[in-house]
Amino acid sequence: MKESTNNYKNNNKVRIPANSIVLEGNLVIPEGAQGIVIFAHGSGSSRHSSRNKYVAQELQKEGFGTLLFDLLTSEEERIDMVTAHLRFDIDLLANRLVDVTNWLLSNPVTKNLKIGYFGASTGAAAALIAAKEESSNVIKAIVSRGGRPDLAEKALPEVKAPTLLIVGGNDFQVIEMNQWALERLNVKDKKLKIVPGATHLFEESGTLEEVAYLAREWFKRYLLENR
Repeated sequence: MKESTNNYKNNNKVRIPANSIVLEGNLVIPEGAQGIVIFAHGSGSSRHSSRNKYVAQELQKEGFGTLLFDLLTSEEERIDMVTAHLRFDIDLLANRLVDVTNWLLSNPVTKNLKIGYFGASTGAAAALIAAKEESSNVIKAIVSRGGRPDLAEKALPEVKAPTLLIVGGNDFQVIEMNQWALERLNVKDKKLKIVPGATHLFEESGTLEEVAYLAREWFKRYLLENR
């Protein structure tokens, strides 16, 4: 299944083949982009996550391409609303992320862009596993927002990409999970940033803006040339 590679400069809906299914996504590539960030949403969410869309828009202002996509198909989402089992199938989600990454690498419009991952909640675990599965020079940076890196336990020692873990200061249990994961990451460039006053969804005033700022600076460091 081939997709048109034209007119990706603005917000374009894309359909990404992944084995026997097709995943829906929104691809934005600003003029002169050097890097692109793939978003892996959290459990029970989708590419329409308002928080991820906000961070994506802030990255686009800095010239980054972004791809927000659904980790599950519409039918799978309907099933998961009842069973809630697919959202925690981290290996499945990671494999989907690998398929999407390979799609970008084979697309003439995006194949030369440096790739970063932005994962939220369970999507952060999927991002860490997918980064481990990719060859060591493909994924240049990872940012986790309120992530569950503990669900990627076996992959943590093998992750090669510089990794930033962002957690809300009032999200106490998730802070502990991220501290635990940070100790198990072997990559040289790793950091845990705690946003004061924020809960798990970063709904408090100014907290999501801080997430966007931290993510932007991390990706600027690793996805842009001449830095």
